[in-house]
Amino acid sequence: MKTAIAKRVEFKKLATQFVVEDVVATAEYYRDVLGFEILGYFADPPVYAMVSRGGVEMHFGKAEERPADVTSTQLRHVGFDAYIWVDDIQELFEELTASGAKIIEGPVRRIYESTEVEVADCNGFKIVFGD
Repeated sequence: MKTAIAKRVEFKKLATQFVVEDVVATAEYYRDVLGFEILGYFADPPVYAMVSRGGVEMHFGKAEERPADVTSTQLRHVGFDAYIWVDDIQELFEELTASGAKIIEGPVRRIYESTEVEVADCNGFKIVFGD
């Protein structure tokens, strides 16, 4: 039987990493449409990019080529690629609508008491924002 751990390590931050065909176009989309700040690119030409907004960081790595007829949605049949909690979902919805984001659904109140907005990014990844 395991004994209790006296101290728990605090998790401070999480960064996703999506594999994409064009890291620059993706980072610029996250900046221009989703309101993130570009933290930087790595290598020339860039093979990696990082963006942030608040306590959320997202990283993008350059993908090897895949067949053009295979989409992210086909690779991930259900669910989402990232879930981001926000403090004002209605304000974010208005911001995303004004910037031309591709809204899949929402805002919608779920049975688990979260209001959510689902967005598809420029690569077809599904990002869910909830409060």
